[in-house]
Amino acid sequence: MATPTQLVEESRKLGRTHRLEPDGARDAGKKPRPQRPRRKLAGKAALTLLIVLSAVTGSLAGLTLVYSSDLPQIEDLERYRPSTTTDLYDQKGRVIGSFALQRRIVVNYNDFAPVLRKAVISIEDKDFESHGGINFWRIWGAAWHDIRSKGRAQGASTLTMQLARNLFLSADRTAGRKVQEAFLAIQIERSFTKEQIFTLYANQIYLGSGMYGFEAASQFYFGKHAEDVSLTEAALLAGLPKGPYAYSPVLNPEKALKRRNLVLSEMESDGLITHEEAARAKENPLGLKLTQPESSVAPWFQEEVRRELEKQFGTEQVHEAGLRVDTTLDLDLQKTANSAVLDGLAAYERRHGWKARLQNVTADGSDLESYRHPDWTLKYAAGDYVHAVVTSVLPTMVRGRIGSDEVILQPDDWKWTGQRYADALLKPGDVIYVHLQDGFEGSARKASLEQDSGVQGALMLMDNTTGDVLAMVGGRDYSVSVFNRATQAERQTGSSFKPYVYTTAIEDGAKPDDIVVDGPVSFGSYTPHNYENDYKGAMTLVNAFAESRNIPALKLAAHVGIRKVIDMAHRFGVTSNMPAYLPVALGAVEISLEEQVASYSVFPNDGIRVQPRMIRKVSNADGITLWEDPPQVKEVISQQTARTMMTLLRAVTAHGTGAAASQLNHPLGGKTGTTSDYTDAWFLGFSPSVTCGVWVGFDSRESLGEKETGARAALPIWMTVMKQAIAGKDNERFLGDQGDVKAPLLQASAGPGVAAGAGVAAGAVKADATAGSAGIKPAAATRVSTMPRSSLPGMGAKAITTVPVRSAPKSVSAAAAARPANGPAVKPALPAASEPVKARPVVKPAINPGR
Repeated sequence: MATPTQLVEESRKLGRTHRLEPDGARDAGKKPRPQRPRRKLAGKAALTLLIVLSAVTGSLAGLTLVYSSDLPQIEDLERYRPSTTTDLYDQKGRVIGSFALQRRIVVNYNDFAPVLRKAVISIEDKDFESHGGINFWRIWGAAWHDIRSKGRAQGASTLTMQLARNLFLSADRTAGRKVQEAFLAIQIERSFTKEQIFTLYANQIYLGSGMYGFEAASQFYFGKHAEDVSLTEAALLAGLPKGPYAYSPVLNPEKALKRRNLVLSEMESDGLITHEEAARAKENPLGLKLTQPESSVAPWFQEEVRRELEKQFGTEQVHEAGLRVDTTLDLDLQKTANSAVLDGLAAYERRHGWKARLQNVTADGSDLESYRHPDWTLKYAAGDYVHAVVTSVLPTMVRGRIGSDEVILQPDDWKWTGQRYADALLKPGDVIYVHLQDGFEGSARKASLEQDSGVQGALMLMDNTTGDVLAMVGGRDYSVSVFNRATQAERQTGSSFKPYVYTTAIEDGAKPDDIVVDGPVSFGSYTPHNYENDYKGAMTLVNAFAESRNIPALKLAAHVGIRKVIDMAHRFGVTSNMPAYLPVALGAVEISLEEQVASYSVFPNDGIRVQPRMIRKVSNADGITLWEDPPQVKEVISQQTARTMMTLLRAVTAHGTGAAASQLNHPLGGKTGTTSDYTDAWFLGFSPSVTCGVWVGFDSRESLGEKETGARAALPIWMTVMKQAIAGKDNERFLGDQGDVKAPLLQASAGPGVAAGAGVAAGAVKADATAGSAGIKPAAATRVSTMPRSSLPGMGAKAITTVPVRSAPKSVSAAAAARPANGPAVKPALPAASEPVKARPVVKPAINPGR
């Protein structure tokens, strides 16, 4: 037993808090202590949990920051406008065309049929009315399905999440995109009603075949509005958002049918339709009534407008901002112009007989049943010219196909070819050109056989006062060739260039009743001839111009100087580069139809040129004007010069090469143009209110054929359009007209003596020394030709002296040496009028341009 001293020593060793008590005292009344290891574990667990929660919270906050930092704000969504169509309107507010990257027609919630709304919700988002943007049960279900299938086969996006993705996000299937979808969906649900969300979705979603939104798709697939669709049609449309291509009724009709029936089954299981209704609907076919896009009434004009708009606003805004574009076009005149050009070219084809240059589908190795011509992508109707493929030929009957429609031709429809029996003309597989008629033979539309040998035509009609382009035709068939021959092609002008020559002479002091000798003449080694290869001797300038005589025009150009003539053409707005050679006076220069029309409008405008324009005003979707294009005008020639030239130009339509226009019984003026070898035929003319130009020719620059002058090939087209353009304007008069419109100089002249009294008596008229006598010799022969003219008021008689032979400029027959054999003209790199003339080999024209 330990002594007390030992106990004290032991307690000192243990420390103050561990004093030992007797064994009995320590055990008496002692409470059980907690287990220290358990308490430590609980503390560690709590700390770990806090750390994990902090990490998760931080991660979520970080993810929220990362994925929401570049998301659009809800204010952006409230201001959001879906990409809509930019519409083009004519002068009377009628739609003539549109531009769009996405074909969409925006409508309101009530414009979607209830059955369509039910079908969409049933197949896409059953809990749409109850969730807050995210369907968590659907997410877990889709995740479990994906795990089991070891892929991502099933989506979990709600209708609101789909809307968010289609509006603002990409189609990439990533976790990040899904998180962004969820954030946006929650914002959308908090800010918009369910009706608003569905309306946005139904107008935004892509449904195949270039259609966005249920309204546009309904019109395309069924030819009706979305509010009018039936149960089966609604089910088909509702099945498209999941796979516009995979379930396209056009590309994959069998898959589309299965998908439609699945939608019907879902609607039945949701209690939206009865079993009987679902069964009946499933028995129905797809019932498509595809609506082909309307062919633009003015495709070349519309393309010119698009180019101008993109210069002003950029491609994105033009195609997506839903602009309203008020153009200068007159829809009625455009329709007339379309028909006039096609009818005029058809008349030309018939004059030159059947050439039998036909493509044959089977000979090319194609399948007759699967053949599709570019014409068939657009709607066609009676009166249209369109290509068809021959399916069967009998001696007295031809059957063909245009898309899925059948056409029939009978003997009178090909009588003009000179062949009595069709099997001598055609065979199955031939691609023919036909003119659709009104009547039907059974289910087949009647048509007449035409020919498309490749001849082209172009037309432009503009308002003299404003420069408004009222009609434009750039070719024969836009679906085959989009090249605009009215604005992009530069062709030789022939005698339609002569107004620039005569204007220069008038500005230099010449008068319409001055006398010039139409006789043999040479300018160095260049010996020109008239179109008729004859000479008419002394004649007035007005008659020489009206009859489009070449020799007088060349003498005038040589007298005033060809450089001045070229400068005059540039003043009128002609931008072509013209060599300083005398044959330019006869139109051996290439100019666009647009520039020619604008130039000719100067004459009825008293010398004022108005720049052609095609757009009057552009407004945004709210009706706010964004841009206006006021008329741009400038003075080109004096009023006196313009009115003097009007005397010459009106003589052409009164008794000259364009005399056929006098049938219209209206104040008119103009000029014909025909180039060497009849490769180009022109007529440009005007009334007091409008100016119109017509060109006919081949892109390949082959000859139109013998005697195919401007008066024959182009003037009839011009007259058809002008008859419509002047309708209701019986009282209009040219500026400066007083009293009777028919001035004496507009009457057919009895001979060159109309104004020659003073001229012939006062002086001699002599042709170039190398050409011999013109029949009227001067008192003293000289090396130069003189053209006496009547006196100006207060002035004596004055004579014009032409350039001597030895100083006459060398020339080439045409400025076309640098142009390609086919396609649009390329401006040759020739010296400008101000540059010195360089020596060149002389090449005479094969045929002198004339009428």
